[in-house]
Amino acid sequence: MRISQVARDRNLIKFPQPYKEETPYKERDFEPKVRDACLANKTGTVGLQVSKVIVVGDVSVGKTCLVNRFCHEVFDRDYKATIGVDFEVERFDVLGIPFNLQLWDTAGQERFKCIAAAYYRGAHVVVIVFDMRESYTLDHAKRWYQESLLENSHDPHIFLVGTKRDLCESHEEVQKVEEAAMEVAREIKAEYWSVSSLSGQNVEEFFNRLAGITFNASVLKALDDLEAKSASRQIAIAQSSENRIKLTPDDIDGGPGYKNKKAGCCN
Repeated sequence: MRISQVARDRNLIKFPQPYKEETPYKERDFEPKVRDACLANKTGTVGLQVSKVIVVGDVSVGKTCLVNRFCHEVFDRDYKATIGVDFEVERFDVLGIPFNLQLWDTAGQERFKCIAAAYYRGAHVVVIVFDMRESYTLDHAKRWYQESLLENSHDPHIFLVGTKRDLCESHEEVQKVEEAAMEVAREIKAEYWSVSSLSGQNVEEFFNRLAGITFNASVLKALDDLEAKSASRQIAIAQSSENRIKLTPDDIDGGPGYKNKKAGCCN
């Protein structure tokens, strides 16, 4: 595991936009109350949290290359299959608040699935990777989606990412693959991206988008939890006061026994 220093391009002030207009995540800006909370530095414990991102997909689709391109700005042609899982921690500053992504790179081989599945629990984001040159890896995306949710009690954000865009022979081939990928993305309610780990095309933009969406959701949840606790506290205080002070009709001015009770107090 390596923990990176905050790079200049990890500072998010503007909300990152999607690769395609069609996406289940309609956020185009940070929620106003999220911005206000960040400005007042009242985001609860979000800055201390780590959002867990699991990267899944068939063997050799480019999961490790994708993570390495983003975390270390390198591309290694000498592919070595991931054994079990590996992970990196990437730090962002979002609206001035520190925010960490924990990226879990899982093995695609069948024999490692039991090991990798144990790490799916608690994931806030699932990134399903397929090879744009190999259609069968896209066909398997729905299976990876289902398997990732079996061990997860959260309702994670889902992203479908096509890799090796640079190896597609033509723009027409890219379009054809993306049309098929968008159909799958609609079915599993995922946001679709197309990237090249070799050239770095769309890699930074993708992870920035992922971080922006996750941060926005994390702060909103923290603020909602804080509001819920405050409301519960106010209800408890009100109920306690009601239990201590119970007025009867004779205690109220104008009540049937108010004058007699008042006169009795003066005797």
